[in-house]
Amino acid sequence: MDVFIQLLQDTICAALEAEDSVSFREDTWQRPEGGGGCSRVLEGGATIEKGGVNISRIHGEMSEELAKQLRTERTPFAVCGLSLVIHPQSPRVPTTHMNVRYFETEAGRAWFGGGIDLTPYYPHLEDFRQFHQVLKDTCEGVRPGSYDGYKTWCDEYFTIRHRQEMRGIGGIFFDDLDGNDPANFALVQAVGEAFLSAYLPMLQARKHEPFTEADRQFQLVRRGRYIEFNLVYDRGTLFGLRSNGRIESIFMSLPPVVHYPYDWHPEPGSPHVDLMQYYQPQTWA
Repeated sequence: MDVFIQLLQDTICAALEAEDSVSFREDTWQRPEGGGGCSRVLEGGATIEKGGVNISRIHGEMSEELAKQLRTERTPFAVCGLSLVIHPQSPRVPTTHMNVRYFETEAGRAWFGGGIDLTPYYPHLEDFRQFHQVLKDTCEGVRPGSYDGYKTWCDEYFTIRHRQEMRGIGGIFFDDLDGNDPANFALVQAVGEAFLSAYLPMLQARKHEPFTEADRQFQLVRRGRYIEFNLVYDRGTLFGLRSNGRIESIFMSLPPVVHYPYDWHPEPGSPHVDLMQYYQPQTWA
């Protein structure tokens, strides 16, 4: 898994740099309690306003708080994974997030987790269908019959419960998959390798589309919803904070510019009103 995420980071960063005008900045870091990681962050590009592709490999003693979050016994642990978030400049291009990870404890437990999801700001429904079709084909190719369950898991997980709406239009999500089952490692690899096929086509097709100030305002408000989810509900963010992770890497996922106007609503009759209905579970593939 460690070797896989290093190669995946190289592949994804190279592909994203080819779509932009600037390169990723790389930070390698060490965790005092054990392990470290490599964060690659791109900011101020022509296509990507802020994006990061991070890998980490940490180990050490598990705190009582962390054991409670993970629903496991308190024991020494090791975890490695890759996490990425891309916040594009254009509101016609969706934000996307992916994570793949492996966790093991000295007591003998081991499990995989991961997923990919999409947060769009404009109702390009054909893009949503293409994105989900890639994910469905990926899941079904490794574990036939698994996509529907992982999609539902994602819809439920990425719901901002205090607003009763999803963060975006979902994707797939899974966790606690037996780390001793080779099929689960194959699934994690397939999902990681599917990221570019799922996301690059819409990035390439939409990055030069003209957009309005209303489009940008909607994007900035919805980024606020993204922040709400990450800081209140996201298990990866909470794990990073509770395991004394590197703060800059953890908060890499937050967008660089966001608006929080009071009691804001999109303009009646606009495409943004149409999009709001899709922040609820839908059938896309």
